[in-house]
Amino acid sequence: MADTPVEVAFNLAPTRWGPIPEDKMTAAQKAAIDAVMSGPRKHMGGPFAALSRSPELMNRVQKLGEYLRFLCPLEKRLGEFAAIIAARHYNQQFEWWAHYRQAVEAGLKKDIADAVGEGRRPVGMAQDEEVLYDFLTEALRNNGVCDTTYARTVKQYGEQNMVDILAVAGYYGLLALVMNVARTPVPEGHALPLPALPLRAMPK
Repeated sequence: MADTPVEVAFNLAPTRWGPIPEDKMTAAQKAAIDAVMSGPRKHMGGPFAALSRSPELMNRVQKLGEYLRFLCPLEKRLGEFAAIIAARHYNQQFEWWAHYRQAVEAGLKKDIADAVGEGRRPVGMAQDEEVLYDFLTEALRNNGVCDTTYARTVKQYGEQNMVDILAVAGYYGLLALVMNVARTPVPEGHALPLPALPLRAMPK
């Protein structure tokens, strides 16, 4: 019998991997947390409570995120656009909650961000936004892109920015999987911002 569509919602209570009590932390966990707190983020929100279970991984992941968020030459509007495309792809509620706001604040039109959240192709995108959207959605859907999409993206962005766009999606994909398994909640008082989309059931 064919699979039937189902709706999947993540980030449901109870949280599986909340903050580790200080008296239960290892020395490596304390050092990794200090590194996050002394960096540009200065907080342990979102994925870091879960990642602290593997402190050396957290050290390396947060350094990648530091580059992508604070040092990457890609314009912030475009980096945040890539982040919300990844968040929607992985149905990640906290990630969407955080980066939807940042995308709009960075200059992405609210209507474009809302369309991504609703699972539909936005209208009225600027050329650089359209190229990024087509590139990432094809890459995430097909695990690669065709020659036409590749050539169009290289022409628009060049090779370095193209690699950085992929890295943004990959970074937030990693965090999304961690937070989906951890059931990382959105901040208290906020409803889950992403509507569930119909997904196909896993084969039995």
